[in-house]
Amino acid sequence: MGTVNGLPAHILLVHAIVVLLPLAALLLVLTAVWPAARRRFAGPNAILSVIVVALVPVTTSAGEWLEHRVAETALLRDHTELGDTAAWVAIPVALLALLIWWRQREATASTDAAGTARRRTYLAPLSVTTTRIIAVLAIVVAGAAGYDTYRIGDSGAKASWTGNFSSTATEGD
Repeated sequence: MGTVNGLPAHILLVHAIVVLLPLAALLLVLTAVWPAARRRFAGPNAILSVIVVALVPVTTSAGEWLEHRVAETALLRDHTELGDTAAWVAIPVALLALLIWWRQREATASTDAAGTARRRTYLAPLSVTTTRIIAVLAIVVAGAAGYDTYRIGDSGAKASWTGNFSSTATEGD
């Protein structure tokens, strides 16, 4: 993907990743530790997380297109190397979001109104120990996703802006 309305697609797509990946990570933690949030947001977060995973290669591909059209610098090299790590944090967020959604689905569908089991479950939806393990994993994965998003964004901003602005205002400002 090259340009959108004359702007490099990467600089537009990256904003989606910068907003949606941390949002998916935050929702991952909320759905892992808070049952009310799990009931309400597990499904939407599973969808959001999968969308983010699909956006990552599109964004990095657009970044590679842009990389070949700007001057090569050490800052740019650092950014492109860090950008390649985005998938490695987005995929675990999506996998855990899908796991939490599936467990919530099993928990609500496994019993009828009288509390009688109706169908077989596979992911121990009512196991407190499993829920705690998933919550800890969610916190670790979300923290890694947030930190990686920050590092990639910071390196991209440095690659874009270092040496390209003045700290003093121009005349008339």
